[in-house]
Amino acid sequence: MKCVYISPSVQQFNEYLNGGNEEQYMNLVADSLIRYLDEYGICYTRNSPDMSVPEIIRQSNSGDYILHLAIHSNASPESLSGELMGSEVFYYPSSPRSALLAQIVADNLKTIYPYPDMVVAKTSTSFAELRRTRAPSVLVEVAYHDNPEDEAWIKNNVDEIGRVLALSVKEYIDETCECPRGSLGEVITMGGNLNVRRNPNINSEVVSKIPNGTKVEILDCSGRWYRISYQGNEGYVFKHYVSI
Repeated sequence: MKCVYISPSVQQFNEYLNGGNEEQYMNLVADSLIRYLDEYGICYTRNSPDMSVPEIIRQSNSGDYILHLAIHSNASPESLSGELMGSEVFYYPSSPRSALLAQIVADNLKTIYPYPDMVVAKTSTSFAELRRTRAPSVLVEVAYHDNPEDEAWIKNNVDEIGRVLALSVKEYIDETCECPRGSLGEVITMGGNLNVRRNPNINSEVVSKIPNGTKVEILDCSGRWYRISYQGNEGYVFKHYVSI
């Protein structure tokens, strides 16, 4: 498997309202992220806090990475200082794979950010890490560090932010890799049963449940879902919970 490039902010001069700075907290998020990547068996390269943005881009472009993930926190314009909130996931407009990655990240951040409607994926040509990297790339502004509520959310949810970013990386890799039709997969959960749904949609009817550790046949792929066969019945399960 190709590796991913992880690029937490190197902007230590962006101070938080109540102590700390952007570089410090985004590197804590990256610490959490790579622990989950290790659990998924996903290899990675990570920038160093003493690198400049041009050096980060050169290092990213020197390897054959499946994606480039830049992790930042945001600040409002001076005229709106402390007033803005929300998570923004930026991608380069001419890159379909970057758009896919951005939407996956935004969807997963919505599950933990207290105001899901304020999590958006949007295009940008302003960021060098989007314009100049060879791998599909996104730049995540996880929340506004100059807003008291957002700053507190970042500090209190470092591990959760890292977890959903790692999940997003895994889902992107699963979705862009070739579909393993005809292969056997093993259900991997935290010990519970895996829901099998009638259609590839989280709101679709649950038609059966599969115990952890069970082998299932992969029939086809649909986005983040596998169509599987289990005990003579077919249905859809999240790729995240099936190891090939």
